[in-house]
Amino acid sequence: MKMLGNLGENLTNTMKKLAGMTVIDKKTIKEVVREIQRALIQSDVNIKLVQSLSKKIEERAIEEKPPKGITPREHVITIIYEEMVQLLGSEAVDLNIDQKPFKILFLGLQGSGKTTTIGKLCKYLQKKGFSPAIVCTDTWRPAAYEQLKQLTEEMQISLYGDPNNKDALDLAKKGLKEFKNQKVIIFDTAGRHKEESDLLKEMKELDEVINPTESILVIDGTIGQQAGAQAKAFSEATEIGSIIISKLDGTAKGGGALSAVAETGAPIKFIGTGERIDDFEAFNPERFISRLLGMGDIKSLVEKAEEVVDEDVATETMNAMLSGKFTLKDMKNQFDMMNKMGPMQQIMNMIPGMGAKIPKEASKMTEDKIVIYKIMMSSMTNKEMENPKIIKHSRIARIARGAGVEESEVKDLLKYYNNTKKAMKGIGRRGMGGGAMNRLMGQFMK
Repeated sequence: MKMLGNLGENLTNTMKKLAGMTVIDKKTIKEVVREIQRALIQSDVNIKLVQSLSKKIEERAIEEKPPKGITPREHVITIIYEEMVQLLGSEAVDLNIDQKPFKILFLGLQGSGKTTTIGKLCKYLQKKGFSPAIVCTDTWRPAAYEQLKQLTEEMQISLYGDPNNKDALDLAKKGLKEFKNQKVIIFDTAGRHKEESDLLKEMKELDEVINPTESILVIDGTIGQQAGAQAKAFSEATEIGSIIISKLDGTAKGGGALSAVAETGAPIKFIGTGERIDDFEAFNPERFISRLLGMGDIKSLVEKAEEVVDEDVATETMNAMLSGKFTLKDMKNQFDMMNKMGPMQQIMNMIPGMGAKIPKEASKMTEDKIVIYKIMMSSMTNKEMENPKIIKHSRIARIARGAGVEESEVKDLLKYYNNTKKAMKGIGRRGMGGGAMNRLMGQFMK
């Protein structure tokens, strides 16, 4: 899982090692706990928190007897999963839009990714059937209004603001009047620091004028454990309804940010997982930890697919991926999904056991490469798409001519296909243990 640096890879490897052990004794448990400690500390999780988590896992693993039908190995895997979920807040908390207008006040430090995150939330809300409007009250940052304008025009979202008006409170009042009939109104504010008394005073005044239904604090995931102090400082100035952690893609400090915020008790409702407008998801501790441990998140994958592609095509492609019966036709459907859902690595992390198996060339797949591959597949017959084994020398030459590419590029496509199909084999329950997988999958497939 790339979003937390090497944490996901290290934890997945630890779980695989545990799954392959034949003897589960105190020595084994202590060894596994030490590896988990190392992985979490490297991801900037607070040492005291790591020690507390380790102690709970070790005590439960040694003292508790496995439930009927669950092996000791599977029981330890389940304990690790449950305790790590508890670390991040245990339950998912929805953004419950239950009144009109539903007023969201966005807060955050300068550089936290607040404005970009507003765009991502708008896209998320549009998928849920809402048409949000935005009010720009940021009078401090140059081009704040222009940046929002660019975002909103692309998504056809209503925006109110006036770059010449330097009175944030006046802009908020006029924005409320402008969008009084909107279901959802989002207020962008100036980025601020806990030491900037003028901006904190303005934030309190905006809170009084807007009377938000929910205040959302955006925190940069790259700052690690400092996220907890930020959340605390903002919550003392105004009531924080929820938190969005941005920039979790690739940061080695993401574990620190997530755990530090969870410690404050403020609910993390969304996380930003990449640069794309769609790299944004509702935060569910159970699903998140399941993916982090290499157990996948099939429910999120299916939901994500159904949002962006035809439901029948999504189901057909998912079934092909999960069963190992994978043709070039299925791969073409997969490419169509990837264009809308995000990078291959992000998708494969949602499939049990697949995050670490995905071929390197697949995880680095670019949109340009996908276009070329799809052109080549368009030059193939239905028979070739359904049964790639028949594509030999003469067929490769014909496909290359039809697509206007070199024969070596067609061979690269077939190599990519074969490697991907090979990676699909053994998917699902293999590696983690059937009992544990069934039990864990049941918890987040409800």
